[in-house]
Amino acid sequence: MPVAKRETEIYRRDAKLNHNLLTPAEREKLLEPYLPEPPTRQNSKAKKGSKVRVLPAEESHSRLGIRKFLKNQLHALVYVIIHTVFSIYIRFRVAYHGVKDRIFAILYYHHRTPELIQKDVKGLDRIPTHLSVILKLEDGGKGGAGLETLVDEVAEISAWCMCVGIPTLSVYEKTGILKGYVPATHRAITRKLSSYLGPDHPAVSLRAPHVPSIESAATTTTGEIISFAKPLSVLLLSAEDGRDSIVDLTKTLADMAQRAKLSSTDISVDLVDAELAESVMGEPDLLVLFSPIVELSGYPPWQCF
Repeated sequence: MPVAKRETEIYRRDAKLNHNLLTPAEREKLLEPYLPEPPTRQNSKAKKGSKVRVLPAEESHSRLGIRKFLKNQLHALVYVIIHTVFSIYIRFRVAYHGVKDRIFAILYYHHRTPELIQKDVKGLDRIPTHLSVILKLEDGGKGGAGLETLVDEVAEISAWCMCVGIPTLSVYEKTGILKGYVPATHRAITRKLSSYLGPDHPAVSLRAPHVPSIESAATTTTGEIISFAKPLSVLLLSAEDGRDSIVDLTKTLADMAQRAKLSSTDISVDLVDAELAESVMGEPDLLVLFSPIVELSGYPPWQCF
């Protein structure tokens, strides 16, 4: 029997007899070949007179902690410096553009003078015949301040269009609140035109889908109307106009097809576009947004391209 196996059997018999078979010394001698060698002491290997310095564990950890702390503080310092530099740059840039825009607003403000407005657009190769704008009701119209601002914006844009010579203006506002104030909006536009063009100005009409239109004739108290000012037609639109117009047109075409007044092959994109343009408005030449991001807010889809 091999030595290792015999020693294992002896140890197991001793364990079964509750360690009464072998003495402690015999058990140590039995296990000694399987124990690892004890580590050699460094002092025995060191030469006489030489000093061997062993760093305690606490001192080693302390030094490592200080280095890590200093590294973190250095990273935080660099981070703060970078953010400070960029913050100063951004604030300087915002202030610079704010002052620049304010100076340009003073130098190039039209001061409600049609001749200055004409001078601003004189260098353009093309003037749109149909301008469309998207406005937003601020603060949900609470307290009437938002509605008053919205009506004033419509009047201001209408006066500018008449001074430029744009005959058609469509104003889109998502909620359609202006449709309930058509007479008040028309009066505001008329007053604004008088402040721009004087008592004599071309005719202006204001209309909205499914709402009675208001038209005013040209005023010629002195008989002098600025030559480049043209009659203006203003159209008020909302998010409901696009959806309702498509639904009404679909019902009409389906009814005509069922009554054999219109063949299904005659229904085309051109026909739908023509009917929508006739019932609501034609395609604008230019769409203007007064927001920092492009947000159409439900603008009639067939007019977005």
